[in-house]
Amino acid sequence: VTRRSAIGILMSIELLFNGVNVTAMGPDGRARLGLGRSFQDSRLFPALTVAETVAVALERHVQAPQPLAAAVVSPAVRLSELAVSARVDELLDSLSLTQYRDLFIAELSTGVRRLVDLACVLAHEPDVLLLDEPSSGIAQRETEQLGLTLLDIRERTGAALLVIEHDMPMITGISDEIIALELGRVITQDQPDAVLRHPRVVASYLGTASMEAITGPKTRQRPRRPKAKVAGASSKRAAS
Repeated sequence: VTRRSAIGILMSIELLFNGVNVTAMGPDGRARLGLGRSFQDSRLFPALTVAETVAVALERHVQAPQPLAAAVVSPAVRLSELAVSARVDELLDSLSLTQYRDLFIAELSTGVRRLVDLACVLAHEPDVLLLDEPSSGIAQRETEQLGLTLLDIRERTGAALLVIEHDMPMITGISDEIIALELGRVITQDQPDAVLRHPRVVASYLGTASMEAITGPKTRQRPRRPKAKVAGASSKRAAS
């Protein structure tokens, strides 16, 4: 495929979300429609506290956004600030971040920053949550806890999850369906157990590693970093 034809193909692709074309829509517009996104590298505010960072993410829920009303601290502004503060407390509590409330983002570990980033995304109340390698850069123990947290988010919010991830134990533990890709091409799409036993997935992702090393109850170790990627879909509804 030539570069020009590849660009033509990309330009012809349309992305629909709940029947709405979001191809050319900016991040704020997509967020308003209910599409949440978390990147590998969390771009948070290092000089703000955890509570302040989550409060910033709640900006569009502020009921009295007028600068003049904020300058004179009108009753409407006070009520709005109280509502934001209550929502911040709720989000921090749901992700077990209350103990970090007054710490600066710069003081947090990668795993905790990942949870703060999730809290900011959840502030927009998404219907679909896209996560790009959420376990990247965090320890195995934190990865296992992150998987449980994602399942809890799904149960509490009803949001569908689409996760791109290399950690096989985590992605198989949270997914209803997995799509395995190699060099941009789909190898297989099926339930987790079937995907793990697919010959091309074993060759591309797992090599000669024993399947018991990934799915067995006694040994839970991370496989080698694969050259391919998996995308796991998880929702209360059937994944599509």
